[in-house]
Amino acid sequence: MIRGVMSNESPSGPKLGEDSAIPLEADAANLHDPVTVVIDGSERASNDENEDPENLGRRFLQPRTLISFGLALVIIVFVFSRLNINPALVWSRVKQANLGLLLAAGVVYYSSLFVRGLRWKMMLGRVGIDEKHGYEMPGPVGMFHIIFLSWFANCVVPARLGDAYRSFLLKQKNKASFGTSLGTILAERLIDLVTLIFVLLVAGIVVFGTKVPHRAEQAFLIGAAVVIVGVIGVIVLFLGRNRFERWMPDRFIIHYQNLSEGIFEILKRPIPYGIIGAALWMFDGVRVMLVAWALNSHLTIAEATVVALLSALATAIPLTPGGAGTVEAFMIIILPWVGIRGDEAAALALLDRVVTYWSLIAIGLPVYIVSLRHAVPTGKSTGKAARKQSAGQYSTMSQTADSDV
Repeated sequence: MIRGVMSNESPSGPKLGEDSAIPLEADAANLHDPVTVVIDGSERASNDENEDPENLGRRFLQPRTLISFGLALVIIVFVFSRLNINPALVWSRVKQANLGLLLAAGVVYYSSLFVRGLRWKMMLGRVGIDEKHGYEMPGPVGMFHIIFLSWFANCVVPARLGDAYRSFLLKQKNKASFGTSLGTILAERLIDLVTLIFVLLVAGIVVFGTKVPHRAEQAFLIGAAVVIVGVIGVIVLFLGRNRFERWMPDRFIIHYQNLSEGIFEILKRPIPYGIIGAALWMFDGVRVMLVAWALNSHLTIAEATVVALLSALATAIPLTPGGAGTVEAFMIIILPWVGIRGDEAAALALLDRVVTYWSLIAIGLPVYIVSLRHAVPTGKSTGKAARKQSAGQYSTMSQTADSDV
């Protein structure tokens, strides 16, 4: 009989069961990572360590990923042609940008990722994944490293699989529950969506008053609808948790329990995380404002926040990796509402994406390659086994996320 997590949890250390288990999932090439299940309190692991698991590079070359990048290119070409944007004039504006202000925008952006790492560590502590409960936790730099790599993964593969990759990196570091940490990330996403709508509403009132553009209203309503769907989903998950467990095969109950724990422990007291989330959205407004200033365009902080947050809504439904193509299109369409049009809007959108997208790929690729040979900073996992787990972790994570998340 497969036992649930509640019967195996230790208050002073990592849990047994799912915490040392990777869900049984086959990847596209029918390869498997090591798998552990709990049967009558004992652990039994599969012995597939000699197999060559699929890595992130192979995932990048899968048809699904290449099609999503093709879609991004089609979106950009369509917007440029539809709005009669001249690529030569856009490039001319880009070349004249103030590099100092662009670097400042980059500092603001990467500072927000650093803060996200600190906030996630707070959330993990809330669910008992901290030093007090026997887990070796990364320091501020280590948390930033995890967040950075997860954002990089989101930029190169579709469906926000970088969020699940974040949980796998933490699991590699300290054997924390994948399900519980993933639950905190799902709660984090919902909190961020709610605070996005709140900050956007306030900034929109400051910018537009009672004369809100019709398309801005539509975008806001879409965002509100996504939030409502998310809230309803959480309520259904909470109210039906016992029934869902009765329907599930025994081997999946442990994962569901840990996922639920991560979600609901965070949502019991969301306000501290929401306040930090609101500040992070303001960081995005400051970043867009600095990019506009780099092009000698004028945007107030409120206007820049409206542009940044409406564009962020384009990633709520992850059609392309990191919102490639969709975010640029949204920005080019939104910027005329605050007085920036045509080639100027296109130049601003592309430069902002250099900061938030292309820099992540340019920096993230070598960082990811190095991470294949080394554990997360401050970790103790070394040697051939650790390197092989790092190389193969993304494959198992992505297959698990595709099927379970």
